[in-house]
Amino acid sequence: MKSRTEAEENERLDALRKFEADLQSRGYALIAGIDEVGRGPLAGPVMAAAVILPAGARIPGINDSKKLSAKKREMLAKAIKEHAVAWAIGAMNEKAVDEMNILQATRKAMEEAVEGLSQKPDALLIDALSLPKIPIKQLSIVKGDSLSVSIAAASILAKVERDALMTAYHELYPEYGFDSNKGYGTAKHLEAIGKYGLCPIHRVTFAAKFL
Repeated sequence: MKSRTEAEENERLDALRKFEADLQSRGYALIAGIDEVGRGPLAGPVMAAAVILPAGARIPGINDSKKLSAKKREMLAKAIKEHAVAWAIGAMNEKAVDEMNILQATRKAMEEAVEGLSQKPDALLIDALSLPKIPIKQLSIVKGDSLSVSIAAASILAKVERDALMTAYHELYPEYGFDSNKGYGTAKHLEAIGKYGLCPIHRVTFAAKFL
């Protein structure tokens, strides 16, 4: 007999599959979840992930990446990649964010992730946004990373990939604390901008006002 904890987790995972199950019942076999990370930081790229999970996939613990510890995200990212039918990452760097604005850069990163999938999806589940340039059935879900297992998986991959990149940038620009703030505007980050100015990965349109 399953413990209550196991039963509750299975019930939660079933609830996270409601959007996928509905689409699959209507003949959409390959469903990609799409999410982004990095819309708000003062530095670094906006990054998106697209993930196609097998029908009925169960990955215990999967959730909105913001609700998970860094260690848990890394463990889940490995499991997601092992289970996924296909996954891909898209990114727009700080220069693209400055040139095209954050909304358009976010959409472009999402488009790049979808286009990078090794199998073409039949439908897209997207956190909060739509992708008008992609002629595939799609559904925009507000707070989708908490409501769809595919979007949650994408949120985890995007977060893990971006955090690793920002940690690597810390080695180049240690003054700004990118290993801990990941480019977000913490008090110490703003203090460093005031002291050292902007570095090459800062978004000028976001960070210049703090000089």
